[in-house]
Amino acid sequence: MENLTITLHDGRVFSYPSGTKLVDIAKDTITDPVRPIVGAIVNHTVCDLHETVTRDSKVQFIDCSHPDGCRMNVRGLSMLLVMAAYELFPDKELLFLHSMSSSLYCRWNDGTPMKKDEVRDLEKKMKKIIEQDIPFESKEITKDEAITLFENRKKKDKVALLHYRRKEKMKVYTCDGYTDYFFGRLPSSTGSLTLFHLKYYSPGLLLRYPCGRSADAIPPYREQRKLSKVYTEFKHWCDILDVSDVASLNRIISNGEINDLIRVSEALHEKKIAQIADLISEQVETLKLILIAGPSSSGKTTFAQRLAVQLRVNGLKPVTLSLDDYFVNKDRTPLDEDGKYDFDHIDAIDIPLFNDHLQRLLWGEKVSIPRYDFKTGCRVENHKTMQLDEKNILVIEGIHGLNEKLTESIPPSNKYKIYISALTQLNLDNHNRIPTTETRLIRRIVRDSQFRNYSALSTLRQWPSVRRGEERFIFPFQEEADVMFNSALVYELSVLKGFVEPLLREIHPDEPEHAEAKRLLSFTSNFLELGTDEIPPNSILREFVGATCFFKMEIL
Repeated sequence: MENLTITLHDGRVFSYPSGTKLVDIAKDTITDPVRPIVGAIVNHTVCDLHETVTRDSKVQFIDCSHPDGCRMNVRGLSMLLVMAAYELFPDKELLFLHSMSSSLYCRWNDGTPMKKDEVRDLEKKMKKIIEQDIPFESKEITKDEAITLFENRKKKDKVALLHYRRKEKMKVYTCDGYTDYFFGRLPSSTGSLTLFHLKYYSPGLLLRYPCGRSADAIPPYREQRKLSKVYTEFKHWCDILDVSDVASLNRIISNGEINDLIRVSEALHEKKIAQIADLISEQVETLKLILIAGPSSSGKTTFAQRLAVQLRVNGLKPVTLSLDDYFVNKDRTPLDEDGKYDFDHIDAIDIPLFNDHLQRLLWGEKVSIPRYDFKTGCRVENHKTMQLDEKNILVIEGIHGLNEKLTESIPPSNKYKIYISALTQLNLDNHNRIPTTETRLIRRIVRDSQFRNYSALSTLRQWPSVRRGEERFIFPFQEEADVMFNSALVYELSVLKGFVEPLLREIHPDEPEHAEAKRLLSFTSNFLELGTDEIPPNSILREFVGATCFFKMEIL
């Protein structure tokens, strides 16, 4: 049998016979892992440990501290929970809905509230399955075979999803006689899933897990009532639109009924923005400052413009002030852990100057506003003057808007804080939710290509740094918002599909980011494609695909 050269991520080189399983290579080469190995990246492709090597390969074994390892760990825990529910409550079906505080929220699909003792029983059963260390065995089957399998299991959600699936083959996983489909690879066995906790969270439960920087412990639970309320609101919107998952969206597109869905989706956005403007107008005697914050590609710019229109309808005159113009000179900019300029750090902003100008503007003084020159990395002072009158209200958009340090000189009663993000509440099927970061990443790839002349490869390379900035400077403050706005549109991934797929296909297999590109292409393959003709010019989606009515979009 032919021997292959296996080069590990740390540079060590080994020789193994063709057809050797990755799990056996891992056992041979990693004698004392810091945490359980859940998968591998082989030649820039994510693999489960039961897959074999058939050619000379570069192999990186991953645990839950790696993004792909974290996803594999969560999928494994999800299947473990589904298995436990199937054994204990065979007449009920779990529905996974959204993430919250390093957790996945799920409930019974029929809407009946979970009981505390049910949650305790599920956790006990999961621990028992973990102790048995049962393998997750993968098998590639055809689309028709999968449809037959899930029809026999009465899994209508999976059958409906597969009906529109273009790929003819797919992987299913079997563990202790239970077979299911999860979007992506699973760990090698249940024994690696020792770190988890089920928390009763009426009317369902939270599946809590370690991930990323908290790979060795489950992070402390933080209550996120406002975020939970937004998810509930979006679920209500989905009910209005009669769209619960990707299959129902595909059905609407296939039946030629999408135009009505687009109009109602956009109307729901407009109604919510008008409600926020009304709340602000009711407090106009005390409010002087509106702060809009949210993670990358949330649609903050378009939201700010649409809110300004609604404020003008209510007789106010909004004026914008750009945080970008208050960057410190480049030689004073903080550095990140890689020694690069960290423009996302709050200390990259000249906070004393910004607060001084805020105070003076709100007192009615005339202020000389600077402009930051991104080419030179220096601030140009006295660029323009600004003065507010009694009907003006100051609007500031930026990632630090919810952090009190940014506007520490302004009393809380004078500020209204808005958090905006694309909080997708759409599932592939009952057991496969769509993470909110997925939508934002796809939005950013499309926008960066359309208007910033960046390739998908460049965007994917920058994304981990963007995510670190969000974890440090945005997410810890989101519950400080007075109101949250969900910028997700239920139909948008069908539109973005046609833009993003050609960009992802440009990424060469030799690039490390090819694994992520391949994963995203597999994800978008679940959607039927939709054109842009019916999208209104004021839609938040126009900020990413072009032809917005609010501002000129040019390639930089």
